[in-house]
Amino acid sequence: MLKVATRFAPSPTGPLHIGGVRTALFNWLYSKNQKGNFYLRIEDTDKERSKDEYKNQIIKSLKWIGINYDGEEYIQSTKIEDHIKVANQLLKNGYAYKCYCSNEEIEEQKKRARQKKIPYIYDRKWRDKKEADAPKDIRPVIRFKSKIDGTTILKDMVQGNVEIDNNTIEDFIILRNDGTPTYNLSASVDDHQMNMTHVIRGDDHKINTFKQIQIYEAMKWKLPAFAHIPLIHTIEGKKLSKRDKASTLDDYSKIGIMPDALRNYLLRLGWSYKDKEIFTLDESINFFNMEGIGKSPSKLDMSRILSMNEHYIKNIDENDLFIQLTEYCKLYKSEIKSDKKEKIKKSLTFLKNKAKTLEDIFNNGLYIIRDEVNFNKDDVKLIDEKARNVISDFNSQFEKIDIPSREILESIVNGLIKSHSTNFKGIGQPLRIALTGSKFGPGIYDIILSLGKEEVQKRLSAKIT
Repeated sequence: MLKVATRFAPSPTGPLHIGGVRTALFNWLYSKNQKGNFYLRIEDTDKERSKDEYKNQIIKSLKWIGINYDGEEYIQSTKIEDHIKVANQLLKNGYAYKCYCSNEEIEEQKKRARQKKIPYIYDRKWRDKKEADAPKDIRPVIRFKSKIDGTTILKDMVQGNVEIDNNTIEDFIILRNDGTPTYNLSASVDDHQMNMTHVIRGDDHKINTFKQIQIYEAMKWKLPAFAHIPLIHTIEGKKLSKRDKASTLDDYSKIGIMPDALRNYLLRLGWSYKDKEIFTLDESINFFNMEGIGKSPSKLDMSRILSMNEHYIKNIDENDLFIQLTEYCKLYKSEIKSDKKEKIKKSLTFLKNKAKTLEDIFNNGLYIIRDEVNFNKDDVKLIDEKARNVISDFNSQFEKIDIPSREILESIVNGLIKSHSTNFKGIGQPLRIALTGSKFGPGIYDIILSLGKEEVQKRLSAKIT
């Protein structure tokens, strides 16, 4: 019995799409669940649109989210000669033929189909013609001789049995008139040569699967098992495209979504296991199966992604959280200075409170990260004479403390509440603005203890502008 082998086969013609990431994830999880191999195939035969920057982005994206493929990348463009060889074999064995229709003829057929409001299907004009009838000035394409009679049943691991009439599949082109192979030929030959046992992809590939099955049968190759995953839709129910916001992993990384959280979300997007929501990496592999994949499209919900990320921020080991935060700041914000790192690390317990993203934690910790206080113009207006007296009185008492503690700070604040005939907000708000520049932020005791005595005194003594 062949070892299970799956693949993810993106084209490097644009950044990796979130739907593609989920397809890669399902392939990877299935192969690992079955103790098999998962491969990355770069389908770069579109020379005009394929770019190394996109190939590198695909590889980087998979690595970021934790999907590791086996072996080296399989580069499709290096195998073109093998694809052409199979096309010629199909031609020789009577499963393909040369078509000499001009571009004008094909366009005319398409125009008539549009007028009749029916799908265009090539009229098979050259299917049974002799080579002697061929015009001399037209380079032919090679078309696969699709079945005309009967039906084909696709035993889909997700959709169940899908049956179509064979006459609905046109005689599709397998070699263009410049001698280059088309997608359906290349994908079939590659999957065969790579010994793919399972082809798991989006259900927009279903018609391609019926075409590829015919190539397999004509070549007398063993068919892989096929599974077609429903597509991801926007929250409005439209098909998600590369033009949509938050469609690539970079979009999520930039706002501080963590890879484990996004992977968990994508796992649950169209797949379920009992009532379980949160999966460790090992659990994802151990529990993954085709039976859990739904048949309907899933909606990409940003609020659910943020909720999942918040869960991971709350529950992740704080050392790991700190590593991810510093890496995030290095990539997208300002790198945290070495003398501030320990303060941030010790403060994570409250800085992560209510944070949905790493960006939220960064913003919560800005008062530590920045050397100077950046005052919010509207909040500064709240610092009136009474507030200045509160700040001055607090600073006078704070100076006398050797080692600040929450208990000592509470005692000072309670004393000030009485002496200034105010409430906790009347003391805490001026202090928070003086120390952080904003009336919003962590609790005042947490702010003071995280900054340390020397920094607090420096800030409380500075002029508020």
